[in-house]
Amino acid sequence: MLKEFKEFAMKGNLVDIAVGFVMGAAFNKVVASFTGGIVSPLIGLLFNADFKDLKYVIKEGTMNDAGEKVGEVAVLYGDFLTNVIDFIIVAFVMFMIVKGVNRMKKKEEPAPEAPAGPTQEELLADIRDLLRQQK
Repeated sequence: MLKEFKEFAMKGNLVDIAVGFVMGAAFNKVVASFTGGIVSPLIGLLFNADFKDLKYVIKEGTMNDAGEKVGEVAVLYGDFLTNVIDFIIVAFVMFMIVKGVNRMKKKEEPAPEAPAGPTQEELLADIRDLLRQQK
């Protein structure tokens, strides 16, 4: 069983998937850094606030003794929008990569068509003629 597992784990496709997963995770960090450090501040200029900190407060909180706001209920739409922008960037880059890979692949030549044989009507006519000859 250990030998079978080793063969399975070392197959080219599985190793490719593992490498792709690690590269994807690293790329996601780069995109998150780009969005958080460059895109969000620029969009935040429009709202005069840090884009990730944008929220809709449903219930105001109170300040505790440590000076922290507690009990606030808010919809954190800025954080959500940042994640949506991250997703769109990653999805677009992945689309471009897949499109490039598909373009580089050799176009498969269509299989040669099977030689055209006699039609069903021709076969039936041949059978009829053979039956007539036997009489």
